[in-house]
Amino acid sequence: MPEKETLDKARKAKREGKAPTTQAGAFVEEEIEHIREGKHGARSTKQAIAIGLSKARRAGVKLPPPPKSASERTKSSAKSATRRKGKRPSAARSRAAKAALKDESRSAASPTALSRHAKQVARRRPKSARKASAKRAAKTRARTARR
Repeated sequence: MPEKETLDKARKAKREGKAPTTQAGAFVEEEIEHIREGKHGARSTKQAIAIGLSKARRAGVKLPPPPKSASERTKSSAKSATRRKGKRPSAARSRAAKAALKDESRSAASPTALSRHAKQVARRRPKSARKASAKRAAKTRARTARR
């Protein structure tokens, strides 16, 4: 179950009319924090992000489905998370997931790993998409900050 603070952040983002991915960002941040605290680990940064997105779907954030390139398992997991909004997983499933993550390394949430992942993902996007994204980001800045 996500922390109250995370749910509040996501609700605030929704009230402000932010995109669902922005709302889900709070859940991803929480997951990264859990890994850094040592609650559990993750095999990769991608997995840490996926866990956060799954939590967001369960909390009711209307996220788009995973990309076509995602594995069948990922797609079905996202579908089930969307269907199970508000319902808690069975105790056995929850314990098994925690136990599996306990064995994983904590390096998936290191600043280096996150930076490497962000650059890798950015490289996969076309130049036009990166440019459009930068323009949108600049628009959210105050005029004085843009100068």
